[in-house]
Amino acid sequence: MRINTNVSALTALEANAQANATLSNSLEKLSTGLKINKAADDASGLSIADKLRTQANGLNQAVANGNSAVTLTQIADKAMAEQSNILDIVKQKLIQAATATTSTDGIEAIGKDISKLLEQLNNIAAQTTYNGINLLQGTASAGSQTSATALTFQMGTKAADIIKLASGTLSNTAGLNGMSALMISAAGWTAGLDSAPAMQSAARVQITEIDSALTQLNGWRADFGSTQNQLESAIRNIMTQVTNTKAAESVIRDVDYAQESANFNKQNIISQAGTYAISQANNVQQNVLRLLQ
Repeated sequence: MRINTNVSALTALEANAQANATLSNSLEKLSTGLKINKAADDASGLSIADKLRTQANGLNQAVANGNSAVTLTQIADKAMAEQSNILDIVKQKLIQAATATTSTDGIEAIGKDISKLLEQLNNIAAQTTYNGINLLQGTASAGSQTSATALTFQMGTKAADIIKLASGTLSNTAGLNGMSALMISAAGWTAGLDSAPAMQSAARVQITEIDSALTQLNGWRADFGSTQNQLESAIRNIMTQVTNTKAAESVIRDVDYAQESANFNKQNIISQAGTYAISQANNVQQNVLRLLQ
């Protein structure tokens, strides 16, 4: 019997240390709810789970982008709806001005009304914005306006995951060619339009321009509407991807409480047994004293 080295106690101590380490690891998992808390727990699993988390976060941002884009298209659509109402009214007044029963004074009054309506048409094109972005008009200078820049929405985690919207402008100076000829001032029509028949003839020409403008406007509204439908479909699809991606991450990263609770109880019993074994190993050495009595 040796007393300098208590091999039994050392063996019990080593086993108890391992059991306590396993017990501590199990308690960490139960406390955090995660099966993987550090790379040492599962290096490959951590790498995959982190990629899935990054993908899910990116997809969530894409959903937010899509919701903002839907709001943008709705703003533009409402603005174009009002422009359409204005053009409808202008056409009615042109039809009224084009008939022989309307006097010269009446035509001039109609012209003034049309002038204000077209001015508001321009204002809508210039003032319709979202977060500082012009939706119906690009730039305006020297009485001319250009089409708004095409809009590109990022709707995914890859650079190619985009939805584009081609925008445009509908105003008196761009999109309604020749409409400026109908701008009637107090002095009457422009040069050469000094009689009712001439004014009526000019009004009939502008009816064609209004029809063309309405066709153009309806085309833009259709573009915005179809883009909105595309965005809403993309949002639904991305939300499904988010759910599936998070579920896949959960399988790898989240702890199974039932399984881990059972493991914790097992390791707790082993740890307690190891502590008892250490005490018994130390008690065995005390038997040497009996040999000395």
